[in-house]
Amino acid sequence: MPVLLQQTDAGFDQTLKQALTADRSEGVDVSAAVRDIISAVKRDGDAALSECVVKFEDKSFTLDKIRVTDAQIDAATEKTPENVKAALALALKRIRAYHARYTPGHDLYEDETGVELGFRHTPIDAVGVYVPGGKAAYPSSALMNIAPAKIAGVPRIVAVTPAPEGVINPSVLYALKLAGADEIYRIGGAQAVAALTYGTETIAPVYKITGPGNAYVAEAKRQVFGIVGIDSVAGPSEVLIIADNQNDPNLIALDLLAQAEHDPAAQSILITDDADFADRVTRAVEEKLLILKNPAAARESWNRNGIVIISESLDAACDIADLFAPEHLQICTDTPELYMAKIRNAGAAFLGRHTPEAIGDYLAGPNHVLPTLRGPRFSSGLSVSDFMKRTSIIKCSAESLRLIGQSAVDLATAEGLEAHALSVSERVKG
Repeated sequence: MPVLLQQTDAGFDQTLKQALTADRSEGVDVSAAVRDIISAVKRDGDAALSECVVKFEDKSFTLDKIRVTDAQIDAATEKTPENVKAALALALKRIRAYHARYTPGHDLYEDETGVELGFRHTPIDAVGVYVPGGKAAYPSSALMNIAPAKIAGVPRIVAVTPAPEGVINPSVLYALKLAGADEIYRIGGAQAVAALTYGTETIAPVYKITGPGNAYVAEAKRQVFGIVGIDSVAGPSEVLIIADNQNDPNLIALDLLAQAEHDPAAQSILITDDADFADRVTRAVEEKLLILKNPAAARESWNRNGIVIISESLDAACDIADLFAPEHLQICTDTPELYMAKIRNAGAAFLGRHTPEAIGDYLAGPNHVLPTLRGPRFSSGLSVSDFMKRTSIIKCSAESLRLIGQSAVDLATAEGLEAHALSVSERVKG
């Protein structure tokens, strides 16, 4: 059963603190295994990559199968149902439209001393996109990662996706091509991250890697960060729902389970100011678990990580939600904007009774690649800016350097950097 907390209970603050810092990992340290895989691929290239794919993904793999061909994409297109194609097309249109509104621009101005200052944004030259394809296939992840990269103008987008026993879900391949991947390779796991980072004889390296994956993928991204950029080290998914008693408990139950079914380590949290409503939702969750075709992950997630909190008020619920800083926040009230204004920390917010988090997973428009594990306290979801880098621009005239140069000389001298000081002072003499 989920943990039940009541704000009016003695010891609530301490219990809440424990809930905030609870470890939802599987308790298995994969860092050493990942380090070995990365070292092998870095050292031996294609040979090590092939060995890893045979060992972990597809026993029949050979290097000539690594790159997905146009013929295979055509075959996947034929196998993808028309309604799925239409849904992917609509999702891509909406994702592109949303992200295009937040494309970084350029600026150049002259300040009061005559120094010209500004910045420009340019796309990253090559990006690797990891799309899960092991236990489940996520064509939506292909769209969410590639669409903003295309808008940014990235000239080379390399997609990798696992092919267990040599099979890639047709809708994933179709989505990768639809979104605009330039190269697609049938590899996954830490070995795919290593290949994208260091390159092999077959795969040229990239400069940034994005996209979710399992614990091995997350750890591999953590270990290669600094050699390449990464979007984040994603943890298990999570949703926090603030709901009043005017909601249908069955719908809130389904929203909680929609997150829980991702993974046994996922977390679903309900905060409400009505104890009776909380009880009705909890009972509804148990009823809905009985009708799911594959309830195992959702049941384990709910029983192990689920939390139900009875707050003193909905305003208090906002304060608690801010502490959790959830990946996904649902506010199911008639006036969700009033409560949203009180919350600073959330990856994505879903406002009102008719906005389930699941709509954001697919085609609302904003990205579903979001910070987890309280990451929204300091980071944001994937966007066009993640596929660009900013260059600062400074231009001094002789006069503007004279006006500000002496202060630079004074600071360089204070720091004991003689050549710094001379590089300025020699220019402003006389």
